Amino acid sequence: QRLIYFTAMESQELIPHLFRTEYRKITAVLSKTFGLEHIEIAQDIASDTFLQASEMWGIKGVPDNPVAWLYTVARNKTLDYLRRDKLFKEKVRGQVVRDSSAGKEVSLDLSSQNITDSQLQMMFAICHPALPIESQIGLALNVLCGFGINEIASAFLTSKETINKRLYRAREKLRAEQVKMEFPAEADIESRLEAVLKTLYLLFNEGYYSAGKDVTLRKDVCIEAMWLTKMLTENPGTGRPPVNALLALMCFHASRFEARTNTQGETVLYEDQDDSLWDATLISRGEYYLNRASVGRQLSRYHLEAAIGYWHTIKADTPEKWEHILQYYNELLILEYSPIAALNRTYALAKARSKREAIREAEKLNLGEIHLYHSLLGELYLGIDDGKALECFKTALSLAKSRADRQLLEGKIGRLYGQK
Repeated sequence: QRLIYFTAMESQELIPHLFRTEYRKITAVLSKTFGLEHIEIAQDIASDTFLQASEMWGIKGVPDNPVAWLYTVARNKTLDYLRRDKLFKEKVRGQVVRDSSAGKEVSLDLSSQNITDSQLQMMFAICHPALPIESQIGLALNVLCGFGINEIASAFLTSKETINKRLYRAREKLRAEQVKMEFPAEADIESRLEAVLKTLYLLFNEGYYSAGKDVTLRKDVCIEAMWLTKMLTENPGTGRPPVNALLALMCFHASRFEARTNTQGETVLYEDQDDSLWDATLISRGEYYLNRASVGRQLSRYHLEAAIGYWHTIKADTPEKWEHILQYYNELLILEYSPIAALNRTYALAKARSKREAIREAEKLNLGEIHLYHSLLGELYLGIDDGKALECFKTALSLAKSRADRQLLEGKIGRLYGQK
């Protein structure tokens, strides 16, 4: 087939994009072929496929159908491996030999349906309840999103050695538990799906609220979490209301991603954001998935958080808006209490009712080790007791870990000193 030649620069731009979109597909299909206990082999073949693409496309140019080229190379590498490696002598190689003897073309199922099914099955395997949640997120980033060890270490703000050990222990645990790549039984689907949603929710938060310096990486983490959740919405067995609610929540939050930092990389608070930077398309998609979630009688935390996210896409600072948000927080805390949700509720309370009432509620929380707690208290005290506000901001600064948070607090402290 005739090749269309691109410049080396175009090849260098295309391969990272295809790695993000196709690596996980190849890895999932190969893991299903080899068995989840041999996931490293699947990852090695997928990585080798992209290495070969990088070497050949830079010299000969990009083929007409680069995705098909990748699948063909992955297929050939897989079959070569199966024929020569003793590890698969009984498990898979026997079928390869039989097909070859019968004159059949040995094939690897890279159909669209099998690729989709394999990725969903991989998702359930990685989110197995036998694994700690941090291991589930790490494996999701590595296997389903194609992130390298360095990128994962950056997302978790930890060392490469820690991530390597975490992933190794996770794979060993999957082997020990003999976890298979398969859809859960109908009786187990709801509980298993709940674990998957929790992992995807935390994966998205890892990107959206990460204290890391790499803004592009953080956006990539969010996009991958959204893509994986979208896959669940499109499957008849998993496209349930909480799944659609979670995707709606992600869309609403992601719509404001560009407005959350300024050109200096400093955090921009919600009330100071330029709403012209909000993504109207993502807001519209969020509304679509929230409508899809609004069937039946099931009410999950994702429904309530998505509703809160929706009202945050409305810039108008009206009592009605904040009263809606406040009531959704009230329901959320009844359904599933968390200190951060309780803290966020106090901000809504201040906007809907009064700062003094919010201060009384906030001080009951006593979240002394969380810098956001002291930062919010500082905001609430502004204009009521600026000395107390200054004290709160200083405490928050002493607890803040990220550069962006420290810059924000230093600015607040500086402005307060400037007023004296």
